[in-house]
Amino acid sequence: MAILTSVDGLVIDARGPVLSATLAAPNGNQVSPVMADALIEVLTAPPTDAHVLVLRAVGEAFCLGRDRAATGPGALSVEVDRLVRLNQALATTSLVTIAEVHGDAAGFGAGLAALADVSVATESARFWFPEIGIGLAPTLVLAWLERMVGRREAFWLTATGERIPAVRAQQLGLLNEVVTDQKALSDAVERRVAELVAHPRRVHAEIKSMLRAASALSPEQAGQLAASRLVVGSLRLGE
Repeated sequence: MAILTSVDGLVIDARGPVLSATLAAPNGNQVSPVMADALIEVLTAPPTDAHVLVLRAVGEAFCLGRDRAATGPGALSVEVDRLVRLNQALATTSLVTIAEVHGDAAGFGAGLAALADVSVATESARFWFPEIGIGLAPTLVLAWLERMVGRREAFWLTATGERIPAVRAQQLGLLNEVVTDQKALSDAVERRVAELVAHPRRVHAEIKSMLRAASALSPEQAGQLAASRLVVGSLRLGE
C-alpha cells in the first residue's frame, strides 16, 4: 500500500489499480476545504494506472455534510465553488467510484454516497438533507437529486429533512445494494471491485462519458452520438 495523500480528516492510498479515500474527521467526517481539495485532485488527476476509487470512512457516521466554516459573501463563494468542483469531479472522473457507506450520510455526505458510480450501504445507515432545519434550500443537492429520484421525492426529502433508511434509499435509486453489517459491506465492496478491475478501465471511462453526455441530449442526438462512438469503439477492437 502506498499513501498518496494525507491531510487532516482524509487519507488516500493506492493498492495497484485500486485507490481508497478514507474520511477520518472528528466532526462526523464533515468535508473540510482541505479534504475537498484533496478529493478533487485525485479525481481529476489520478495515477495513470488507477482504475477504481473506494470512498469510505471511519467512526460512527459516513459523512454528516460539509464543514460550514466560511462567513461573508467572498468566503462563501469560494467555499461553494469548491463544493461544485468536487461534485463535477465525481461526475467526470475517469475513475470508477464506489461509496462504502457504513453509517449515516447527511447533506453533502448523502451526495457523496449518491453521486458515486456504485454505492453500497449497511442497513443501519440513514440518509437525509438537513438544510431545511437551518432555513436553507439545499441547492447543490437539488442540482442533481431530481434526476435521480424524481421531482416529488426530491421535493419531499429536501422540504422536510426526513431521514430515510438505507432500504428506502436503495428503492429511490440512491444506492445499488444494502447489506446487513460492516463485514458484509466490506465483502460486497471487495466483490464489486474485483468484478470491475477484471474489465478494461478505458471501456469503463467510455461508459461513464456516454452516460453523462446522453443525459444532456435529446433522444435523437443521443442516438447519433451513440452510433459514432460505437463505430470508434468497434474500430479499436482491431487495434
